[in-house]
Amino acid sequence: MSILQILEFPDPRLRKVAEPVTVFDEKLEVLIEDMLETMHEAEGIGLAATQVNVHKRLLVIDVSENRDSPQVFINPEFEIVEEELSDYDEGCLSVPGFYETVSRPSAVKITAQDSKGEKFEQAAEGILATCIQHEIDHLNGKLFVDYLSTLKRQRIRAKLEKEHKKSA
Repeated sequence: MSILQILEFPDPRLRKVAEPVTVFDEKLEVLIEDMLETMHEAEGIGLAATQVNVHKRLLVIDVSENRDSPQVFINPEFEIVEEELSDYDEGCLSVPGFYETVSRPSAVKITAQDSKGEKFEQAAEGILATCIQHEIDHLNGKLFVDYLSTLKRQRIRAKLEKEHKKSA
């Protein structure tokens, strides 16, 4: 298994819309394992393939307390079950060090495929619903900073660009 490099905002590759996964093979299994290891190493609760510069509709999540219940969603889609919005202080491995309140539907139904290509449905609420929506946004080229005011987004961008220049 390998730790993959996580792209950071404002990298333009984060804006690329991911393509559906059509081949379910050993290469996909390796990518899933590498993404899970990368997510856990970075102390995240979700990671979309887009964030590691793989533009396929794949995401991994582990919102369990002990970080021992990883979930894999391939070609995921969601349907809003509960119109009521929940506020959550979201962070992102691609926007390190920043947390901002984002409002999202509190309950969704996910339709996806597993690593073998089998379709499944799952209900999600609370942090899992928030995380699913956040990660699917990545697959669509959207980041949580897009929900913020232009001023906040520009400040975050400027701080991260300054950090990138320091470390280059």
